[in-house]
Amino acid sequence: MAFTPLNALNAFLAVGRRRSFAAAATDLGISSSALSQSIRLLEARLGVPLLTRTTRSVSLTDAGRRLLETAGPSVDQALEALRTAAARPGEVTGRVRLSVPSISVRLVVTPILQRFLERYPKVEVDLRVEDRFVDIVAEELDAGIRLSESIQRDMVQVRLSKAFRFAVAGAPSYFKRRGTPQRPEDLLEHDCLCIKSATTRALYAWELERGKKNWRIPVRGPLITDNETVLMTMAEAGLGLMYAFEPAIVPQLKRGTLRVVLEPYASRVDGFFLYFPSRAQVSPAFRAFVDVAREVTAEQA
Repeated sequence: MAFTPLNALNAFLAVGRRRSFAAAATDLGISSSALSQSIRLLEARLGVPLLTRTTRSVSLTDAGRRLLETAGPSVDQALEALRTAAARPGEVTGRVRLSVPSISVRLVVTPILQRFLERYPKVEVDLRVEDRFVDIVAEELDAGIRLSESIQRDMVQVRLSKAFRFAVAGAPSYFKRRGTPQRPEDLLEHDCLCIKSATTRALYAWELERGKKNWRIPVRGPLITDNETVLMTMAEAGLGLMYAFEPAIVPQLKRGTLRVVLEPYASRVDGFFLYFPSRAQVSPAFRAFVDVAREVTAEQA
């Protein structure tokens, strides 16, 4: 990639927003080495470091943070102006930036995204699948999708799913080998497939409830992972119990490869919501996305 200040600035903005050279290089369609070289040249041109790099992370210096905050919106406006200039009258163009959790992708995000991209082919969707808590304002995203209890109350919320449960499930072979838990406390004596928080990297305590009583069980077992596919595979193999997003295991329940236990104690949540800071600040592209999300959700309901 030939060096120009604007090219390098766009490269820096991508890394600053993603906090990752690899992710930013993928977004830009260039190699990580070319991206790194471009930013080194920009830092040399400015005479200040913009990023602090370690083997595991990328963070912004004070100068980098100021540049991201001041230049980011202007560059976005310029790119949007170029896309608008190339659009036909009435055609929706632009970009929609979203952060979504992995468990929402198949059942919630994919149906909306498929219809949206078919209807608005000139809009680019930047979809970030991440299970950590995300400050969508600080990271300059249009919106996020999360469970209602994870969303700040000053955000606009649009329902994308009905309420559902998180339940404990296991394979028949596991119950034959280890027995069936009858109370939440019994989980402390069982092999549980543990979930690691993407935000804190701590093990997740399984949450159960019955009436007004709640439990947070610090389960342990032979496996720790943050990957839903691995959890499902190991649970079906009888390696241990899993804490499951119930709509995601409906096929396994129908086949009989998994069975829900402790059902009276399954934890109920209000569902997934699209959230964003203010109705007044949305772009035409994002407004169109919200309309499609409401349309698809209404049909599914």
